[in-house]
Amino acid sequence: MTDRTVMSPAEALMWAVERDPILRSTFLNITILDRAPDLDRLRGRMQDAIASFPRLRRRVRTAAAPWDRPRWIDDASFDIAFHVRRVALPPPGSHRQLLDLSALMLEDAFDPVRPLWQVTVVEGLEGGRAALLAKMHHTITDGVGGIRLSSSFLDLDREGQVPVRAAAPERPAEPNEPATGRSPLQTAAGLAGALRPQAVLRQTLESVELARSLARQGAVVGGRGSPLWTERSMGRRLYTIDLDLDLVRRAAKGLGGTINDLFVTGVAGGAAAYHGREGVPVREFRVSVPVSTRADASFGGNSFAPARVVVPADPDARPAERFRAVHQVLNRARGEKALGVADSLAAVLLALPPALLTPVARQQVSTVDFATSNLRGSPVELFVGGAAVLANYPMGPTAGVAFNATVLSYLDRLDLGLDVDAAAVADAEMLRGCIESSFAELFAAGA
Repeated sequence: MTDRTVMSPAEALMWAVERDPILRSTFLNITILDRAPDLDRLRGRMQDAIASFPRLRRRVRTAAAPWDRPRWIDDASFDIAFHVRRVALPPPGSHRQLLDLSALMLEDAFDPVRPLWQVTVVEGLEGGRAALLAKMHHTITDGVGGIRLSSSFLDLDREGQVPVRAAAPERPAEPNEPATGRSPLQTAAGLAGALRPQAVLRQTLESVELARSLARQGAVVGGRGSPLWTERSMGRRLYTIDLDLDLVRRAAKGLGGTINDLFVTGVAGGAAAYHGREGVPVREFRVSVPVSTRADASFGGNSFAPARVVVPADPDARPAERFRAVHQVLNRARGEKALGVADSLAAVLLALPPALLTPVARQQVSTVDFATSNLRGSPVELFVGGAAVLANYPMGPTAGVAFNATVLSYLDRLDLGLDVDAAAVADAEMLRGCIESSFAELFAAGA
């Protein structure tokens, strides 16, 4: 993935649908620190990050023609002090106060004439701690890219003598560079092979499966599973859940699957329990699960495909049974052929008139109950401006769904961030408790 100056079709689509503010795709990471970091050191490290990834000092220029995509252009008035700032909480500086401040920042839209990111140091937390709020628009990068990008301002020791080094962006492809590098003779030989009967049959079957996959992923016509979570707003309520990574690993292995299987099962089980307490039992949810397509060590841009899967959540089923059912669903989702043409689908949608594009996007998002994402963080201790990182809570974008649950591993932790649409979920605190209890049931089942 290169630091291109033109948005990819998927990025341009994310930008275009924000004519409807409910579909905004901003995300936020809340990093808890053992003390306040050195702000000057942090700004200096962010300047290093900008040198490696120029998109951080660029703003969006709207497409001049309907067939063009937005471009990233340099911000002539770029000011690092505007993008890396410091605030303080009033006493007592509780975790709830921090989450409420973070929610307000997440609700606040970016100024489109500036680069689409902010880093805010929050001081005054209980126990002398501090926090780092890294807010970024999804058009800059995705979750995996964001984690790698953060290495530009992280250190491996408190003194900053051992900085984490991010991979340098790859050389951009030249406009006239061949896409395949194949000679005419090789191309002719490949065409002759493709015309063999066996190849024709295989390609026909693959085309049929692609068409079926597109029907499942490209234009969903069914409704969401929840009859409760129907309202949408720009209001947010943020929550966190602390999970023991070793316990999660053991439970996932004991149940015969992966950490991601257990994570999605836990969230879906909590969502089902919430509906049960409200007297409205639900058997399944449609969930958005991003599948990373990043095949290099870069950190810029977006390389993922948004899979939509129907996850069983039978409240009468035992935790192990629900886990096996989710495991099978997620395994099938990874093989969806439509995920390989996500950018092409985005390009098709971009051809729609603006008056039609936003309603189509809103209708498709309305088929999804909630979103989940699983990110791998650092297995070693990290520091920011001399402050030790204690925890990392990722708040993924709701972008029109009832809530987003994202987890990020760090050391022996699995930190879960819950970004809830305040209008969609009437009792977000109860949802948090139901999800936490759902994980406890899975841990017991996988022991």
